[in-house]
Amino acid sequence: MRGKLLLVVGLGIGCVLGSRAGRERYEQIKRAAGKLWDDPRVQSQVKQVEDFAKDKAPEVVEFLSDGAKKVVSQVSGKPVAAKAPATRKSPRSSTAKTSTGK
Repeated sequence: MRGKLLLVVGLGIGCVLGSRAGRERYEQIKRAAGKLWDDPRVQSQVKQVEDFAKDKAPEVVEFLSDGAKKVVSQVSGKPVAAKAPATRKSPRSSTAKTSTGK
């Protein structure tokens, strides 16, 4: 209950301070953020992170799947049969890297 009360108080303070800053300041902050986001250096880093995430996604899915199977087998007391990893086609299959797994 105390956490909810603090949240409400914080929201109230934020609304008061935000309304004092006004629409002009909001637009100024919005323009600065847009300018930063559109910077070519930022966009090159975004592209690198996207590529990294796309490369690592199958490994993460396999890791989480294996972990979930272990938890299920521990909770139920029955071993869960391992299935062959499902292959998923990427929407950009012509440019996507494929992994054979071994």
